[in-house]
Amino acid sequence: MKKQRYLIYTIAIFSLMLAACGGGGNNDTDPVPVAAPVKAVLVFPAQNALCTQGIVISAVQSTVTLKWNAAANADKYEINVKNLLTGVATTQTTTSIQQDVVLDIATPYLWSVKSLSFQSTDVAVSDTWKFYNAGPGKTSYAPYPAEAISPTQMLSVSANNGKVTLNWNGADVDNDISGYDLYFGTTTTPILFKSGLMDSKYDVDVSSTITYYWKIVTKDTAGNTSQSVIYQFKVN
Repeated sequence: MKKQRYLIYTIAIFSLMLAACGGGGNNDTDPVPVAAPVKAVLVFPAQNALCTQGIVISAVQSTVTLKWNAAANADKYEINVKNLLTGVATTQTTTSIQQDVVLDIATPYLWSVKSLSFQSTDVAVSDTWKFYNAGPGKTSYAPYPAEAISPTQMLSVSANNGKVTLNWNGADVDNDISGYDLYFGTTTTPILFKSGLMDSKYDVDVSSTITYYWKIVTKDTAGNTSQSVIYQFKVN
């Protein structure tokens, strides 16, 4: 009987030791899941807006305050701004929900915000918005550079009866786009292929295994123009 009581006592002590050391299925040391940040919602400047609220700091630049809503689980934000005329992009990081940026006057931009967390490696990216940083005294503004819808950059495509449809999107804060000029060819600097297009798509003849390059010049009724980047695609 004494041996039996001693055995029970020994098993009880051993079980307590296991529990104290994290054995026996104790989950106290399991890692706590970290919530990933969610994407920020952009506020100002609005999509395709004419920004007139910047503080002019010189004849060619102004300071604009970008604003967005706080994103859940985000500890800081990375703000990305791109000049659509030069293609130059800049990045700034802040823990606030707004950021002052120095921008060229009379210039279109696009911007987005990344939500970052100190506890997580996950990243959430906001929508990308475009706006036009207005200059003082201007009453007419150049269109935004057109953006390709299809074929997108470096895409391999299949021809339909020897043709590919070039499709793009144009926008203008004045809503006075008067037409498009299409530059198209097999060289990295495509030549004027078709001018005065009113529609934002055009069918071109293509051959298999050939790489093509194209860009769009957007015009408005005031004589302003803007050029897209040069896109390229290869026909299967």
